[in-house]
Amino acid sequence: MFAVRYHRYGGSDVLRVEDVTEPHAGPGQVRIAVRATGVTPADWYLRSGMLRDVVPLALPHVPGMDAAGTVDEVGEGVTGTAVGDEVFGLVPFADQGGGAAQYAVLEAWAPTPRSWSFEEAGGAAGNIDTATRVLETLGAADGMTLLIEGAAGGVGTLTAQLARARGLTVIGTASEGNHGFLRQFGVIPVTYGAGLADRIAPVAPRGVDVVLDAAGKGSLAQLVAIAGDPRRVVTIADFDAERHGVRFSRSQAGTSPGWAGLPVAAGLADQGRLTVPLHAVFPLADTAAAHDASATGHARGKIVIRVR
Repeated sequence: MFAVRYHRYGGSDVLRVEDVTEPHAGPGQVRIAVRATGVTPADWYLRSGMLRDVVPLALPHVPGMDAAGTVDEVGEGVTGTAVGDEVFGLVPFADQGGGAAQYAVLEAWAPTPRSWSFEEAGGAAGNIDTATRVLETLGAADGMTLLIEGAAGGVGTLTAQLARARGLTVIGTASEGNHGFLRQFGVIPVTYGAGLADRIAPVAPRGVDVVLDAAGKGSLAQLVAIAGDPRRVVTIADFDAERHGVRFSRSQAGTSPGWAGLPVAAGLADQGRLTVPLHAVFPLADTAAAHDASATGHARGKIVIRVR
Protein backbone atom coordinates (compact mmCIF):
# COMPACT_ATOMS: atom_id res chain seq x y z
CA MET A 1 0.00 0.00 0.00
CA PHE A 2 1.04 3.66 -0.11
CA ALA A 3 1.72 5.68 3.04
CA VAL A 4 3.56 8.75 4.27
CA ARG A 5 6.65 7.83 6.29
CA TYR A 6 9.78 9.31 7.77
CA HIS A 7 12.98 7.38 8.45
CA ARG A 8 14.62 9.90 10.79
CA TYR A 9 13.61 12.73 13.09
CA GLY A 10 13.67 16.19 11.57
CA GLY A 11 11.71 18.90 9.79
CA SER A 12 8.74 18.32 7.52
CA ASP A 13 11.16 17.64 4.66
CA VAL A 14 11.74 14.11 6.04
CA LEU A 15 8.19 13.08 5.06
CA ARG A 16 7.86 10.89 1.96
CA VAL A 17 5.07 8.93 0.25
CA GLU A 18 6.32 5.34 -0.05
CA ASP A 19 5.21 1.76 -0.71
CA VAL A 20 4.90 -0.05 2.63
CA THR A 21 3.57 -3.33 4.01
CA GLU A 22 -0.15 -3.38 4.81
CA PRO A 23 -1.24 -3.57 8.46
CA HIS A 24 -3.96 -6.01 9.50
CA ALA A 25 -6.63 -5.89 12.18
CA GLY A 26 -5.72 -7.70 15.38
CA PRO A 27 -8.09 -8.81 18.15
CA GLY A 28 -10.50 -6.02 19.06
CA GLN A 29 -9.47 -3.90 16.07
CA VAL A 30 -10.76 -3.02 12.63
CA ARG A 31 -8.88 -2.00 9.51
CA ILE A 32 -10.19 0.76 7.27
CA ALA A 33 -9.53 1.94 3.76
CA VAL A 34 -8.57 5.47 4.79
CA ARG A 35 -10.29 8.46 3.26
CA ALA A 36 -8.91 11.17 5.54
CA THR A 37 -6.66 11.62 8.58
CA GLY A 38 -6.16 14.50 10.97
CA VAL A 39 -2.98 16.39 11.82
CA THR A 40 -2.31 17.24 15.46
CA PRO A 41 0.60 19.01 17.15
CA ALA A 42 1.64 15.59 18.49
CA ASP A 43 2.34 14.47 14.90
CA TRP A 44 5.05 17.08 14.38
CA TYR A 45 6.23 16.94 18.01
CA LEU A 46 6.98 13.25 17.39
CA ARG A 47 8.43 13.81 13.92
CA SER A 48 10.77 16.56 15.12
CA GLY A 49 12.22 14.32 17.83
CA MET A 50 11.31 16.67 20.67
CA LEU A 51 9.51 13.78 22.42
CA ARG A 52 12.03 11.03 21.61
CA ASP A 53 12.98 10.56 25.29
CA VAL A 54 9.32 10.34 26.35
CA VAL A 55 7.74 8.55 23.38
CA PRO A 56 10.46 6.88 21.30
CA LEU A 57 9.30 5.76 17.85
CA ALA A 58 10.15 2.67 15.86
CA LEU A 59 11.44 4.20 12.62
CA PRO A 60 10.41 4.40 9.84
CA HIS A 61 7.13 5.82 11.08
CA VAL A 62 3.72 6.58 9.52
CA PRO A 63 2.11 9.68 11.12
CA GLY A 64 -1.59 10.25 11.69
CA MET A 65 -3.28 9.46 15.02
CA ASP A 66 -6.87 9.40 13.84
CA ALA A 67 -8.62 8.53 10.60
CA ALA A 68 -11.93 7.93 8.87
CA GLY A 69 -12.87 5.53 6.11
CA THR A 70 -14.60 2.27 5.27
CA VAL A 71 -14.06 -0.92 7.25
CA ASP A 72 -12.46 -3.66 5.13
CA GLU A 73 -11.19 -6.02 7.84
CA VAL A 74 -12.67 -6.93 11.24
CA GLY A 75 -10.50 -8.40 13.98
CA GLU A 76 -11.30 -11.26 16.33
CA GLY A 77 -13.82 -10.41 19.03
CA VAL A 78 -15.25 -7.31 17.31
CA THR A 79 -19.04 -7.13 17.29
CA GLY A 80 -21.43 -4.52 15.97
CA THR A 81 -19.12 -3.45 13.13
CA ALA A 82 -18.94 -5.08 9.70
CA VAL A 83 -16.98 -4.77 6.48
CA GLY A 84 -18.38 -1.85 4.52
CA ASP A 85 -19.29 0.29 7.55
CA GLU A 86 -18.11 3.90 7.51
CA VAL A 87 -16.32 4.73 10.76
CA PHE A 88 -13.94 7.23 12.34
CA GLY A 89 -11.53 6.53 15.14
CA LEU A 90 -8.07 6.25 16.66
CA VAL A 91 -5.02 4.25 15.63
CA PRO A 92 -3.36 2.05 18.29
CA PHE A 93 -1.56 4.17 20.88
CA ALA A 94 1.41 1.83 20.84
CA ASP A 95 1.95 2.72 17.17
CA GLN A 96 1.59 6.49 17.76
CA GLY A 97 0.39 6.90 14.20
CA GLY A 98 -0.55 5.18 10.99
CA GLY A 99 -3.48 7.19 9.64
CA ALA A 100 -1.64 8.80 6.72
CA ALA A 101 -1.87 5.67 4.62
CA GLN A 102 -4.04 3.71 2.21
CA TYR A 103 -5.08 1.37 5.05
CA ALA A 104 -4.97 1.89 8.81
CA VAL A 105 -5.90 -0.11 11.90
CA LEU A 106 -8.20 1.47 14.50
CA GLU A 107 -8.41 0.46 18.17
CA ALA A 108 -11.35 2.74 19.03
CA TRP A 109 -14.04 3.91 16.63
CA ALA A 110 -17.66 4.94 16.12
CA PRO A 111 -19.99 5.14 13.12
CA THR A 112 -19.37 8.23 11.01
CA PRO A 113 -22.24 10.72 11.52
CA ARG A 114 -24.43 11.19 8.47
CA SER A 115 -23.84 14.93 8.51
CA TRP A 116 -20.03 14.70 8.41
CA SER A 117 -17.81 14.45 5.37
CA PHE A 118 -14.90 12.01 5.47
CA GLU A 119 -12.61 15.02 5.99
CA GLU A 120 -14.56 16.19 9.03
CA ALA A 121 -14.67 12.66 10.44
CA GLY A 122 -10.98 12.09 9.70
CA GLY A 123 -10.00 15.00 11.90
CA ALA A 124 -12.44 14.39 14.74
CA ALA A 125 -11.47 11.36 16.83
CA GLY A 126 -8.23 12.57 18.37
CA ASN A 127 -9.74 15.86 19.47
CA ILE A 128 -12.87 14.16 20.82
CA ASP A 129 -10.73 11.73 22.81
CA THR A 130 -8.66 14.61 24.21
CA ALA A 131 -11.67 16.80 24.97
CA THR A 132 -13.56 13.99 26.71
CA ARG A 133 -10.50 12.97 28.72
CA VAL A 134 -9.89 16.55 29.86
CA LEU A 135 -13.53 17.20 30.79
CA GLU A 136 -13.58 13.99 32.84
CA THR A 137 -10.28 14.90 34.53
CA LEU A 138 -11.65 18.32 35.46
CA GLY A 139 -14.96 16.91 36.67
CA ALA A 140 -16.72 19.30 34.31
CA ALA A 141 -20.46 19.28 35.02
CA ASP A 142 -23.68 21.15 34.40
CA GLY A 143 -23.61 24.70 35.75
CA MET A 144 -19.83 25.11 35.79
CA THR A 145 -17.85 27.69 33.84
CA LEU A 146 -14.94 26.44 31.73
CA LEU A 147 -12.15 28.65 30.41
CA ILE A 148 -10.29 27.35 27.34
CA GLU A 149 -6.95 28.96 26.60
CA GLY A 150 -6.53 28.62 22.82
CA ALA A 151 -10.18 27.94 22.02
CA ALA A 152 -10.13 28.43 18.24
CA GLY A 153 -8.00 25.37 17.43
CA GLY A 154 -9.09 21.81 16.78
CA VAL A 155 -9.12 20.69 20.42
CA GLY A 156 -10.59 23.96 21.64
CA THR A 157 -13.57 23.98 19.29
CA LEU A 158 -14.48 20.34 20.04
CA THR A 159 -13.99 20.76 23.80
CA ALA A 160 -16.21 23.84 23.77
CA GLN A 161 -19.04 22.04 22.01
CA LEU A 162 -18.83 18.93 24.20
CA ALA A 163 -18.72 21.11 27.32
CA ARG A 164 -21.75 23.07 26.16
CA ALA A 165 -23.59 19.79 25.61
CA ARG A 166 -22.87 18.97 29.30
CA GLY A 167 -24.42 22.27 30.36
CA LEU A 168 -21.26 24.30 30.99
CA THR A 169 -20.72 27.95 30.20
CA VAL A 170 -17.60 28.24 28.05
CA ILE A 171 -15.22 31.20 27.82
CA GLY A 172 -12.50 30.94 25.21
CA THR A 173 -9.36 32.95 24.52
CA ALA A 174 -8.45 33.82 20.94
CA SER A 175 -7.24 36.69 18.81
CA GLU A 176 -9.90 39.29 18.10
CA GLY A 177 -10.18 38.02 14.53
CA ASN A 178 -11.44 34.69 15.86
CA HIS A 179 -14.05 36.04 18.27
CA GLY A 180 -16.91 35.77 15.76
CA PHE A 181 -15.79 32.25 14.90
CA LEU A 182 -16.01 31.20 18.57
CA ARG A 183 -19.46 32.70 19.02
CA GLN A 184 -20.76 30.19 16.45
CA PHE A 185 -20.17 27.48 19.07
CA GLY A 186 -21.76 29.36 21.95
CA VAL A 187 -18.37 30.41 23.35
CA ILE A 188 -17.88 33.75 25.10
CA PRO A 189 -14.68 35.07 23.47
CA VAL A 190 -11.96 37.06 25.20
CA THR A 191 -8.55 38.14 23.92
CA TYR A 192 -5.59 36.17 25.26
CA GLY A 193 -2.49 37.71 26.83
CA ALA A 194 -1.52 39.83 29.83
CA GLY A 195 -4.44 41.17 31.85
CA LEU A 196 -6.65 38.17 31.02
CA ALA A 197 -8.20 38.07 34.50
CA ASP A 198 -9.46 41.64 34.10
CA ARG A 199 -11.12 40.76 30.78
CA ILE A 200 -12.73 37.62 32.19
CA ALA A 201 -14.19 39.25 35.29
CA PRO A 202 -17.09 41.00 33.50
CA VAL A 203 -18.16 37.85 31.60
CA ALA A 204 -17.72 35.47 34.56
CA PRO A 205 -18.89 37.42 37.62
CA ARG A 206 -19.03 34.21 39.69
CA GLY A 207 -15.58 33.17 38.57
CA VAL A 208 -14.16 30.31 36.53
CA ASP A 209 -14.52 26.77 37.83
CA VAL A 210 -12.15 24.83 35.56
CA VAL A 211 -9.54 25.62 32.91
CA LEU A 212 -8.10 23.86 29.87
CA ASP A 213 -4.84 25.15 28.44
CA ALA A 214 -4.85 24.02 24.81
CA ALA A 215 -2.30 26.63 23.69
CA GLY A 216 0.89 25.96 25.64
CA LYS A 217 2.02 29.58 25.40
CA GLY A 218 3.42 29.95 28.92
CA SER A 219 0.26 31.25 30.57
CA LEU A 220 -0.15 28.61 33.29
CA ALA A 221 0.67 30.95 36.18
CA GLN A 222 -2.02 33.34 34.96
CA LEU A 223 -4.53 30.51 34.45
CA VAL A 224 -3.90 29.08 37.94
CA ALA A 225 -4.51 32.52 39.43
CA ILE A 226 -7.81 32.79 37.55
CA ALA A 227 -8.94 29.30 38.63
CA GLY A 228 -7.73 29.79 42.21
CA ASP A 229 -6.27 26.28 42.44
CA PRO A 230 -3.80 24.44 40.18
CA ARG A 231 -5.91 21.29 40.56
CA ARG A 232 -8.63 23.02 38.57
CA VAL A 233 -6.33 23.49 35.56
CA VAL A 234 -5.32 20.90 32.95
CA THR A 235 -2.90 21.48 30.09
CA ILE A 236 -2.38 19.40 26.97
CA ALA A 237 0.34 21.63 25.55
CA ASP A 238 2.63 23.10 28.23
CA PHE A 239 5.45 20.77 29.29
CA ASP A 240 6.18 23.08 32.23
CA ALA A 241 2.97 21.91 33.93
CA GLU A 242 4.58 20.21 36.93
CA ARG A 243 6.33 23.39 38.05
CA HIS A 244 2.92 25.06 38.36
CA GLY A 245 1.22 22.11 40.05
CA VAL A 246 -0.95 21.64 36.96
CA ARG A 247 -1.92 18.28 35.51
CA PHE A 248 -0.60 17.45 32.02
CA SER A 249 -3.03 15.23 30.13
CA ARG A 250 -2.07 12.98 27.21
CA SER A 251 -3.22 9.68 25.78
CA GLN A 252 -1.89 6.56 27.45
CA ALA A 253 -1.60 2.98 26.29
CA GLY A 254 -4.69 0.88 26.84
CA THR A 255 -8.29 2.02 27.09
CA SER A 256 -8.55 5.80 27.24
CA PRO A 257 -11.36 7.45 29.24
CA GLY A 258 -11.79 9.59 26.13
CA TRP A 259 -12.81 6.64 23.93
CA ALA A 260 -16.32 6.71 25.35
CA GLY A 261 -16.62 10.19 23.87
CA LEU A 262 -16.56 8.91 20.28
CA PRO A 263 -20.12 7.49 20.13
CA VAL A 264 -21.38 10.36 22.31
CA ALA A 265 -19.93 12.88 19.83
CA ALA A 266 -21.36 10.94 16.89
CA GLY A 267 -24.79 11.08 18.51
CA LEU A 268 -24.50 14.83 19.08
CA ALA A 269 -23.44 15.31 15.45
CA ASP A 270 -26.49 13.39 14.23
CA GLN A 271 -28.60 15.78 16.31
CA GLY A 272 -26.91 18.78 14.67
CA ARG A 273 -25.17 19.72 17.92
CA LEU A 274 -21.52 19.03 17.03
CA THR A 275 -19.52 20.15 14.02
CA VAL A 276 -15.85 19.77 13.07
CA PRO A 277 -14.59 23.12 11.72
CA LEU A 278 -11.84 22.59 9.17
CA HIS A 279 -8.94 25.00 8.87
CA ALA A 280 -7.57 23.38 5.70
CA VAL A 281 -7.58 20.10 3.79
CA PHE A 282 -4.35 18.93 2.11
CA PRO A 283 -3.77 16.06 -0.32
CA LEU A 284 -1.57 13.23 0.93
CA ALA A 285 1.31 14.40 -1.26
CA ASP A 286 1.30 17.69 0.67
CA THR A 287 1.54 16.18 4.16
CA ALA A 288 4.65 18.27 4.83
CA ALA A 289 2.67 21.46 4.19
CA ALA A 290 -0.06 20.20 6.52
CA HIS A 291 2.50 19.64 9.31
CA ASP A 292 3.96 23.11 8.71
CA ALA A 293 0.49 24.68 8.90
CA SER A 294 -0.16 22.95 12.22
CA ALA A 295 3.21 24.06 13.60
CA THR A 296 2.30 27.75 13.16
CA GLY A 297 -0.16 27.40 16.04
CA HIS A 298 -2.68 29.59 14.22
CA ALA A 299 -5.10 27.02 12.79
CA ARG A 300 -8.77 27.92 13.09
CA GLY A 301 -10.25 24.48 13.52
CA LYS A 302 -8.76 21.21 12.30
CA ILE A 303 -6.08 20.49 9.68
CA VAL A 304 -6.83 17.36 7.69
CA ILE A 305 -5.14 15.26 5.02
CA ARG A 306 -7.31 13.77 2.30
CA VAL A 307 -5.87 10.33 1.54
CA ARG A 308 -8.13 9.59 -1.45
